[in-house]
Amino acid sequence: MSDRRSEPTEIPPLLLGEGLVKTYPDGDVRALRGVSIAVAPGEFMAITGPSGCGKSTLLHLLGGLDRPSAGEVVFRGRPLSDLDLDSYRASEVGFVFQAFHLIPTLTALENVQVPMFAAGIPVGDRAGRARRLLEEVGLSHRAGHPPRRLSIGERQRVAIARALANGPSLLLADEPTGNLDSASQREILDLLSRLRADRGVTLVIVTHSAEVAAEADREIRLRDGLVVG
Repeated sequence: MSDRRSEPTEIPPLLLGEGLVKTYPDGDVRALRGVSIAVAPGEFMAITGPSGCGKSTLLHLLGGLDRPSAGEVVFRGRPLSDLDLDSYRASEVGFVFQAFHLIPTLTALENVQVPMFAAGIPVGDRAGRARRLLEEVGLSHRAGHPPRRLSIGERQRVAIARALANGPSLLLADEPTGNLDSASQREILDLLSRLRADRGVTLVIVTHSAEVAAEADREIRLRDGLVVG
């Protein structure tokens, strides 16, 4: 009998950026000049580089918040141009921003529920899910507080809970520790690492922080709209 041994199966990337170019309407600003990256399922990738190098632009393209001028973003083998972007953003991607973007008139519990409307989660399930998420980020005791009554670090925890509201497979964070002191940065980084491990979520972070980048599985460095390392 012949000895047939199966070859190792290469795991396909969760997310691909292929030859991404982004030129803004006046034509004079070319934020990305042909960027190609591959993000593996469950990976923690850091995107670094100087201000204005195209980091946030790349993150917006990967998350379907903007469209490339050329090139393609591919998610689970399907180009975003073939997908319903509203559905992609609502069900597959969670966003965390430096400025939090919490609604000031809503409580922490209500802010976490906001993405659930687009995903069609039943009304009766939203509050319970939001409470569980706040508990997961250590803020169940602050559920009834509006953003103005939360510390900066607590606001970012609420924003992270909101990003997880619909159980995304991909978490995209743009300078999530940029407004935080060193102690709060460490807490948020530990929280993101724990959530990634517990949930199996893929994490892509744009950061200026060497400490954050050092925690990543891989660092992609941009300069002048190009990958340089």
